[in-house]
Amino acid sequence: MKTTAERSLELHEKLRGKIEVVSRAHAETADDLALLYTPGVAEPCKQIEADYQKSWELTRRHNLVAVITDGTAVLGLGDIGPAAGMPVMEGKCLLFKEFGDVDAFPLCIDTHDVDEAVRTIYLISKSFGGINLEDIAAPRCFEIERRLKEICDIPVFHDDQHGTAIVCAAGLLNALKVCGKEFGKVRIVINGAGAAGLAIAELLVHMGFGEVMVCDSKGIVCEGDERLNSAKAAIAKITNREHLTGTLADALKGADAFVGVSAPGVVTPQMVASMNEGIVFAMANPVPEIMPDEAKAGGAKVVATGRSDFPNQINNVLVFPGIFKGALKARAPQITEEMEIKAAYAIASLVPEDKLSPEYIIPSALDKTVADVVAAAVAECVR
Repeated sequence: MKTTAERSLELHEKLRGKIEVVSRAHAETADDLALLYTPGVAEPCKQIEADYQKSWELTRRHNLVAVITDGTAVLGLGDIGPAAGMPVMEGKCLLFKEFGDVDAFPLCIDTHDVDEAVRTIYLISKSFGGINLEDIAAPRCFEIERRLKEICDIPVFHDDQHGTAIVCAAGLLNALKVCGKEFGKVRIVINGAGAAGLAIAELLVHMGFGEVMVCDSKGIVCEGDERLNSAKAAIAKITNREHLTGTLADALKGADAFVGVSAPGVVTPQMVASMNEGIVFAMANPVPEIMPDEAKAGGAKVVATGRSDFPNQINNVLVFPGIFKGALKARAPQITEEMEIKAAYAIASLVPEDKLSPEYIIPSALDKTVADVVAAAVAECVR
């Protein structure tokens, strides 16, 4: 029997690309040409020149997102370069269309320079309604997103950070209910201080989940530690307010929830057993921080992973199609933290309380009703 990798390669060889451009009109007569191209097309051009906002009404920009990577943090493969990242970007564009009916176009840029990346993306931004940054390594991704938000007049969203944070928060909201834990009074340990881990920590703190602690490969992230880069130093100011130090095992003692965006096998059943009837989100892919059966053996009541072959898959596809669909529809100039929080609550609400269980805390990643619910929640934030 062929492996998933073998079957995927065969499919990619057959498809030769997962997306294509499809015309919304057809040029079959001279009159079609006159209206769709020259000379008629001059009129919408002049309208947009006179009123920039008409670009949203007279072109496909209103529903078009650029999915952009530099190929430096692609899936679990690392820095494989922009060309090798293209299959993932095509896949992301496919998901935008399949789940949110949002058109998306992959762009793989060949630079590791922050200034060059920012300048390149800004220069093409007038062709799109939104920018989805993807698979850009930390800490460069933080600076690229921050600077683009300052200069672009369209939403800029680094999905590896904020998409992951939103879907994680949604799952945790329901996991707390299943476990009878009180929102605002729990201790959550996040392992992994890259783009996803830091964004999760920031969102959970701002939502008011309770005490949040971040660990990296060296142990607990603590304010005042001189080894921290600027991004970790910033998160240390709002987490671990007791200024604890030590290892991940130390951090997990008495914790209510673990969120892993790190590496395979770093959590043991004994570590889970030291938690307070723990919630375990082991989201490293393809091999999680701890396998679900081991986490349950250690006493975890709710276990989630990033994989589709276990219950409770924490998958960004529940977030980004709806986030952009809502932002584009409402003509939002940016995606705000308020939108992120509303999106998290919207996703959580799609699992009725009478249906909540240890195996069902989050909608299926294949549920195509999610995007519209998230879009509506996001659009409500635009005033």
